[in-house]
Amino acid sequence: MLRESNVFSSFSVNDIEAAEKFYGETLQLDVDKQPEGLALKLTGGHDVFIYPKSDHQPATFTVLNFIVKDLEKTVDLLTSKGISFEQYNYDEFKTDEKGILRGDRGPKMIAWFKDPDGNFLSVLQKE
Repeated sequence: MLRESNVFSSFSVNDIEAAEKFYGETLQLDVDKQPEGLALKLTGGHDVFIYPKSDHQPATFTVLNFIVKDLEKTVDLLTSKGISFEQYNYDEFKTDEKGILRGDRGPKMIAWFKDPDGNFLSVLQKE
C-alpha cells in the first residue's frame, strides 16, 4: 500500500535557530528554512525534516547516521568545530579517547555526538 510513497524522516528540536546554525554551518548540510521548520537536503535525494517543539525531549536513539570514508579525519574535523563525542565504557562497548568505537561487529568504526538539543547523531565508517 505505501511501497510507492515518497518518504522522509523527521525529529524535533527545542531551538530551531540553533538547529539551523548547527546543521547548516557546523555540519555544512543543505538546510532549507521553511515556515514549519527546517528541511535537510541530504545526499542521495533523502530529506529529513526538523521541527520545533516547545516540550522537546531528545531522542534516546540515533536520529541520523552519516557514513564517511575516513572516520578519524571526520572526528578530528568535527572536534575542531567544537563538537564533543560521546564516551562509553562498558565491558564490550568502549570508545577510545576520541569517542570512536572500534569493533568487529557492525560498522568498522562509529562515533556518536549530539545536536544542540541533545538528539544523537553518528558518523561511521563501514570499511
